[in-house]
Amino acid sequence: MSEYRLYITTVQSKKDAKQISEALLKYQAAACVNIIEKITSVYMWENKVCTDDECLLIIKSKAELFEKIKKIVLTLHKYDLPELIEIPITNGFRDYLGWIDESTRL
Repeated sequence: MSEYRLYITTVQSKKDAKQISEALLKYQAAACVNIIEKITSVYMWENKVCTDDECLLIIKSKAELFEKIKKIVLTLHKYDLPELIEIPITNGFRDYLGWIDESTRL
């Protein structure tokens, strides 16, 4: 069985979120992307505390597709330093994990 992963990133707008999500699916880098709108991010940037409304993307995929995901995200992302974090899936419903296999390609 492949090593399954969740990847997360935040973007400025729903339009950006949809663009990245659709590209990840088109190139079979992800099986599914959840877009969670209207989150508030508070973070340090250039020695200042910043607060922004963003969208969170939760990308369902596999570890061996990280480089493909990274290339797509970095190509389309509008931030100077985009977040892209990998979270291991240590267990899951086998049929769902199988669907991730069927939906993604190297």
